[in-house]
Amino acid sequence: MRKHFSAKTKGLMVLAVFLAGLVTVTAVISTRHPGRNLVQTALTPFRSACSTLVRNTERLYNYIFKYESLEAENAALKKRIFDMEKDVRSADSLQRENERLHQLLGLLDEHEDYQTVSAYIISWVDSSWKSAFTIAQGANSGIDTGMVAITEYGQVVGLVTEIGSNWATITTVLDSALGISATVASTGYNGVVEGALATGSQGLLRMNYLPTDSVLRNNDQVLTTGSTVYPRGLILGYITDADFDQTGVAKYALLKPAADLDDLEQVFIITEFENQ
Repeated sequence: MRKHFSAKTKGLMVLAVFLAGLVTVTAVISTRHPGRNLVQTALTPFRSACSTLVRNTERLYNYIFKYESLEAENAALKKRIFDMEKDVRSADSLQRENERLHQLLGLLDEHEDYQTVSAYIISWVDSSWKSAFTIAQGANSGIDTGMVAITEYGQVVGLVTEIGSNWATITTVLDSALGISATVASTGYNGVVEGALATGSQGLLRMNYLPTDSVLRNNDQVLTTGSTVYPRGLILGYITDADFDQTGVAKYALLKPAADLDDLEQVFIITEFENQ
């Protein structure tokens, strides 16, 4: 558009200058010619048309250059707004990370034996039967398969199931492939927690093999019992419902996961801990 306008403007200006010069020369000649009245009378409409053309050309010229100036200014403002929005997003991300690290410090003060590696999530597995995601840290950072991923609050997120030099796959607690020994914090009832995807309870965990006479209450906290994989006392979830299994011999409980997987950005891999 800029080139098109510039070429058009140049053409109109050349024509306007030519006509203006012609009118001027003609006017000078007409002032010296014996029949100047007749000449001036004949040239008056022509002069008027030329003057109008010159004015319109000047207006068009001013408009085009003003338009191009505004266009450049608009582009600069858009870039400035984009940079400002990027800075705001970066500041928000840093603030969230600082808050997570602050909470993690509290957890590490309580569990001095924990060694952790921080990692950001870069992609999720898009599947209705599997729950997993990929992080941007791997073997080069000391991560290995069989290590547990947690939030800054000590909530279990999942387990490292695949590893690369600079990436790793975390299978989450919602996946039915994981089985975690657990206990109800308030009563000490033990069972095994796994993802409830296979049972159709989307977004929930299921605690199996609970005693038939166990008394289960909503919002009871469920924790890991401790093993060579999962440290003792990590938070798995909170009971939302309970019933007998198909055999009628044991009970099961449905749990809401403690970790909010929908809003998860960053996890912490426990690379070392003391098995109690």
